[in-house]
Amino acid sequence: MTDLHPTIAAVTDRIIARSAPRRAAYLELMDRQREAGTNRGSLSCGNLAHAFAASGEDKPAIRTGAAMNIGIVTAYNDMLSAHQPYGRYPEQIKLFAREVGATAQVAGGVPAMCDGVTQGQAGMDLSLFSRDNIAQGTAIALSHAMFESVALLGICDKIVPGLLIGALRFGHLPQILIPAGPMPSGLANKEKQRVRQLYAEGKATRDELLEAEAASYHGAGTCTFYGTANSNQMMMELMGLHMPGSAFVNPGTKLRQELTRAATHRLAAIGWDGDDYRPLARCVDEKAIVNAAIGLLATGGSTNHAIHVPAIARAAGIIIDWQDFDELSHAVPLLARVYPNGAGDVNHFHAAGGIGYVVQELLGAGLLHGDVLTVGGTMADYASEPVIVDDELHWQGAPATSRDDAMLRPVAAPFSPDGGMRLLAGNLGRAIIKTSAVAEDRWTIEAPARIFDNQDAVLTAFKAGELERDVIVVVRFQGPRANGMPELHKLTPALGVLQDKGFRVALLTDGRMSGASGKVPAVIHLSPEALPGADGVSGPLAFLQDGDMVRVCARNGEATALVDPAVWAARMPAIAPPPALGVGRELFALFRHHADEAEKGGSAMLAAMEQII
Repeated sequence: MTDLHPTIAAVTDRIIARSAPRRAAYLELMDRQREAGTNRGSLSCGNLAHAFAASGEDKPAIRTGAAMNIGIVTAYNDMLSAHQPYGRYPEQIKLFAREVGATAQVAGGVPAMCDGVTQGQAGMDLSLFSRDNIAQGTAIALSHAMFESVALLGICDKIVPGLLIGALRFGHLPQILIPAGPMPSGLANKEKQRVRQLYAEGKATRDELLEAEAASYHGAGTCTFYGTANSNQMMMELMGLHMPGSAFVNPGTKLRQELTRAATHRLAAIGWDGDDYRPLARCVDEKAIVNAAIGLLATGGSTNHAIHVPAIARAAGIIIDWQDFDELSHAVPLLARVYPNGAGDVNHFHAAGGIGYVVQELLGAGLLHGDVLTVGGTMADYASEPVIVDDELHWQGAPATSRDDAMLRPVAAPFSPDGGMRLLAGNLGRAIIKTSAVAEDRWTIEAPARIFDNQDAVLTAFKAGELERDVIVVVRFQGPRANGMPELHKLTPALGVLQDKGFRVALLTDGRMSGASGKVPAVIHLSPEALPGADGVSGPLAFLQDGDMVRVCARNGEATALVDPAVWAARMPAIAPPPALGVGRELFALFRHHADEAEKGGSAMLAAMEQII
């Protein structure tokens, strides 16, 4: 067996040591829930009768407790293309469960909002906190104590982290995430981006833009670029929480259906009453969390997971921070170039060898923990790809070589020697930058700052020609406490136009940029955020002024205002704009007021939970 890379071993050991008290308390709680918590056998007759009243032909088995019962938590809606295929999954899962002597019930549903629909809109202010709402909805669904294992149906940005955070409070139950896959490839993502940029320059009409967008997002399944949704799917496999190779199989295919059947059968095998009990709490350990981060870095995944991975980890009593990500990034090479980091999409990535090839390469080079407890066997089993042979599902080994070295390369000849996600720190705070799609000559930008309090003001200035110069565009009061940390994705075309004109441009913000952030340097998630915290102290970004020279550098990990310390100390912080009203934002005021910083996951719920555990 190949020895584990020393940096990965050191980071993992540090996380284990740092997390020890919380992790021990979490595992003790999960053990108590298994042995002394509420379960189907302890329900009163009235409780039980309510629970099986509408279960049809499964009623006798559920009533007597003669069969394992699988709880289904679904994020189905038919507005969100990625989740539309889930509409028929519950009935399929019930049939598949009966094949192995089990039963299944829909335990509950959770919301699934689409960042693609709300990008640049007021509703995006609800996006990050929808993750906590989903976690709470998952807990409500599983609180009925009727289940010996759980099928989690969710794919997109906040949905998978939310499902997992909620499910980990029921970590004594074995659980599998069941994906639905990406839509087939449509208009090439680079062509879509070209039309977006033309529209930003006034050189394309709205009808032309809508036609390009509709040709790209054209059917059921996830969007095909490598943003947060598809990064979710990759991470679930690297953590061993999917059936092997199931992430990027298209909806509506025989293979997709057979993978759902296999997941259901596996839930019966590893469930509470099965012979191979694999509780979620033991699957999601420190090594699994590190594997998720490694997969993210090796494939150039979404920077949104610099927030979501710490939040998922906290739910399991594990503490990981951006320094850990930074050190792992220096050790893990970039093996994939998927749009926006390359020309091809996730379907091309999958065809080139996909996640199975990535796992094979990482394990072979000692860059991945192979000794994690997975739902589908061992981590080595994930170095494979599923196929249909004689109308049955089989797994075959991942290809020995990449089928397309423009998409996927081996550890011995990577696209880059590091994973392209860096921690920046300085007198402005701590932030993340993703360099994998940014040209190296733009890793360091030093320019005057132009300060904005919202992204619409940036676009107004852009259209007026006020930004046609070297500039660091600063968008502040965009953190979790200020407005829920919306993504600033609609700034990408405008900033791309400025960069293409030859200007040295960067974005600096305490908000989020899309998981598909691309060629413009984006220094994001800056913490502490500009809005004053519980201690009443404003973050450094609130003291920055128009014209201040700022340096951001991915080479030496720097985010610095080049302002005389005496001048800086004499300044008063900027006054935050009043909270925006409408589209339900008022309902999330409690989340905003108590949210902690992005590096910890930007969650009020997790911060409060840790005070009582």
